[in-house]
Amino acid sequence: MISGTRIMEKILFRIANQWIAGDTIDDALSSAQQAYRNGRHAIINKLGEYHTSKSQIRNTIKEYKLIVSLFRKWKVRGGISVKPTQIGLSRSKRECLQNFQKIIKIAMQSHIFVWIDMESSDHTDKTIEIYYDLFARYERLGLALQANLKRTKNDMNDLLFHGAKIRLVKGAYNEDRKIAYKSKEKVDENYGQLMKILFKKGNEFGIATHDIIMIERAIKLSKKYPRKFEFQMLKGIRDELKPQLTKKGFIVTDYIPYGTNWLPYSIRRLKERKRNILLLGSSFIQSHRV
Repeated sequence: MISGTRIMEKILFRIANQWIAGDTIDDALSSAQQAYRNGRHAIINKLGEYHTSKSQIRNTIKEYKLIVSLFRKWKVRGGISVKPTQIGLSRSKRECLQNFQKIIKIAMQSHIFVWIDMESSDHTDKTIEIYYDLFARYERLGLALQANLKRTKNDMNDLLFHGAKIRLVKGAYNEDRKIAYKSKEKVDENYGQLMKILFKKGNEFGIATHDIIMIERAIKLSKKYPRKFEFQMLKGIRDELKPQLTKKGFIVTDYIPYGTNWLPYSIRRLKERKRNILLLGSSFIQSHRV
């Protein structure tokens, strides 16, 4: 007899297939190739975090290096996104930095953009320090910042002063209200303010949101402050909007997670905002229309 938990996992997996490419590198590259055919870029992310096993970390690095080396063969435009705890930050900052250097060495040869994902707040300082160290040597490097954290405005201003490339997200981790905004209204308000800073002071940044209001604000800001930027959205989400944006001349990038460790990521995505459940459900229905 199948347990209730197992049934829920099966249901969630069917929905998660909407935004997760599959288990393998080929699945991810195939999705990225489809994005390319539709005039979009791609960011590939291997699912998984908080690795402490040396073999697990080594295998993750190996996969990212392989993905980067295959971009040209698969006719894919875009880059990769790496979580620091995937490649050693849970062990030490030094080890993580060294492992990022291994990935970036291959990325440099292929001229591939590398994004550093931001994780929970206990890793924020070390992640920013790693970014500064790497960015001094490799310009095609970006960093995600989370609008739900109260510190992000200061972090963003400091990073932009040094020419950093920022990917602005709302934030999916459950943080203490002392350091984070908890309501949707406050997070949205801060996202809007941070987005304005990006357009005023930044260049070559990512507006990572499915929020149509924020997307419309970004379009208005782009007319006032012409900048090189892109809209970044999960694979399979807002697919009806993406062609409209590309037709208007905007760069649109599909964020493409892949791997077997899909459950924690999917649950976090759904918990992030109540509206995500409705949005994912709507996208799921649209993709299954005959």
